[in-house]
Amino acid sequence: MKSLNLHIMKPQKKQTTENYIKEIRRKTRRIFSSEQKINIVMEALRAEMSVAELCRKYSIHESQFYQWNKEFLEAGKKRLNGDTVREATSDEVSDLRKENDRLKIMLADLVLRYDIVKKSLKMLE
Repeated sequence: MKSLNLHIMKPQKKQTTENYIKEIRRKTRRIFSSEQKINIVMEALRAEMSVAELCRKYSIHESQFYQWNKEFLEAGKKRLNGDTVREATSDEVSDLRKENDRLKIMLADLVLRYDIVKKSLKMLE
C-alpha cells in the first residue's frame, strides 16, 4: 500500500509585475569599476551635459552619481592635503608578503656566504 504524502502547502504569493521587475533589476545590477566612476564624474565636471542627462546616458540614479562625485572630491581633497595613506588590497598584501619571504631567504643566503668567506680568510692567515 502506498503512503500518501500529505503536506500542508503554503499558498504562493502572487508576484506582481512591479515586484518581478524589481527582482530582475536586482539580479542584473551593474557594477562600475573605479575608472568608470571617475570617467562619469569627470564628464559631469566638464559640464557638457546636465547631471540628469548624464545619469540617463549611463542608466544610473542621480543619488548614485552624487555619491560618487562626493567620494571623488573628498579623495582629491585628501590627496592635496598630503594624506597619501590608503588601504592596501589583499592582493597587494599577499604580494608584499611573498616578496618579504623571498628577501629574507636571499639575506640568509648572503649571511651564510659571508660567514664562509670570513672563515676561509681566517684559515689562510
